[in-house]
Amino acid sequence: MKREANLFEAIIPIIFLIIVLTLNVIFFDDTLGGPNQIALILAAVVAGIISNRLGYQWETVRAKVVSTIGSAMPSILILLLIGSLAGTWMISGVVPAMIYYGLNIINPKLFLVTAVLVGSIVSVATGSSWSTIATIGVALLGIGKALGMGEAIVAGAIISGAYFGDKMSPLSDTTNLAPAMAGTDLFTHIKYMSLTTVPTYVITLIIFLVFGFRYDFSGAVVNVESVQSAISGTFNTNPLLFLVPVVLFVIIIMKVPPIPALIAGTLLGGLFGIIFQPDIIKTISGVTDNYSKASYITVMQSMFGDIELTTSDPKITELLSTSGMKGMLDTIWLILSAMVFGGIMESAGLLRRITRPIIKWAKNTGSLVTSTVVTCLFFNTTASDQYLAIVVPGRMFRKSYEDKDLAPEVLSRTLEDSGTVTSVLIPWNTCGATQSRVLGVDTWVYAPYAFFNIISPFMTILMAYLNIKIRRVSDPEKAT
Repeated sequence: MKREANLFEAIIPIIFLIIVLTLNVIFFDDTLGGPNQIALILAAVVAGIISNRLGYQWETVRAKVVSTIGSAMPSILILLLIGSLAGTWMISGVVPAMIYYGLNIINPKLFLVTAVLVGSIVSVATGSSWSTIATIGVALLGIGKALGMGEAIVAGAIISGAYFGDKMSPLSDTTNLAPAMAGTDLFTHIKYMSLTTVPTYVITLIIFLVFGFRYDFSGAVVNVESVQSAISGTFNTNPLLFLVPVVLFVIIIMKVPPIPALIAGTLLGGLFGIIFQPDIIKTISGVTDNYSKASYITVMQSMFGDIELTTSDPKITELLSTSGMKGMLDTIWLILSAMVFGGIMESAGLLRRITRPIIKWAKNTGSLVTSTVVTCLFFNTTASDQYLAIVVPGRMFRKSYEDKDLAPEVLSRTLEDSGTVTSVLIPWNTCGATQSRVLGVDTWVYAPYAFFNIISPFMTILMAYLNIKIRRVSDPEKAT
């Protein structure tokens, strides 16, 4: 005989998950390489035991888990293709060219705004706020300090730009994870997320512009030139390389589905690598007497495995390293583990039981979005991991958004506006701890100046309460 779980029974797996995740942060340096995935599996076991005690048969639970995993398969395929695209765009010189020419926009008189813009460009190109901050971010921090800028505000500008790029880049794992949890596709998610992200970004630039006029920024170009020299000494940074992202952008605008679009972008990147980067092709493959063989080996390697391109600057070398599809496996493992946990929690009605009090309070769209934001912040603070701050609330609130006839991209946007960007503001979160260590600036010191990260959750709440561009399933544009 099946019975409904009480609130205490429903939250036991969540409490267990938080405890194990906290222990992971304490005892492991790399929590994404396996510890957090195992934590989700163990929490799924606890949820399974409770489900059994509630009278649910294993066959029923397993069927729900399989169904849940199946719903994530398109996102998993996209993640794999994004890994391959990142690899071919690196060996082709597309990403290095973006960084090289992006640095050209630096104007010493507008250093803080430039730091945001450069961080954004590099992060969009690489899909990683972590690598951006650890490389270009460190260089920008050194420039800012040399100019007499306070390290806190410079770090805030760097983080604001890096997390904007991470949030909006199709190469970012969190940008893929959020739509996977909400039930929408990558490019719909990015397009809809721009409605809150762009105003937040503009406000952030204005704030840093005001701060920037208080300082003298002469002399910053020297350090920038050394970074550009390291890139140009390794790659052919021909402007024609920008045809690759332009073509991909046109393909996306033409509403080509994500998977074929990414395949096209990946193959085009490989072709441009063969044309423009013969030295890179030969170096990576180790083949100098047969260019066809060298091209095949290098392009294939960039799509599935590790690529490291050595430059004269070790920091730039680290930035220009990719892992192809292989580099996405930990994130895919995390998604699969999360789907197992979420599937069991959902099969026995545990998520529904937890969210019922919140849903009762959430009488309108504004309060529902606010509840989602608060829940994401809660998991960023307690679980200490941005991925879990997206995964768990995404599974918890998905049905609630469906019941209110809200399009899935409303949920995916809210998850990113709160889960992704606030993780770096919490000292014990993996993101906050990492960036603090990399930049050498305490989290509590730079946090007040990370304006993009602070404003984002408030912007998404404001637009929900004002009912601005809140898309519903019944909207005509969704029916086409």
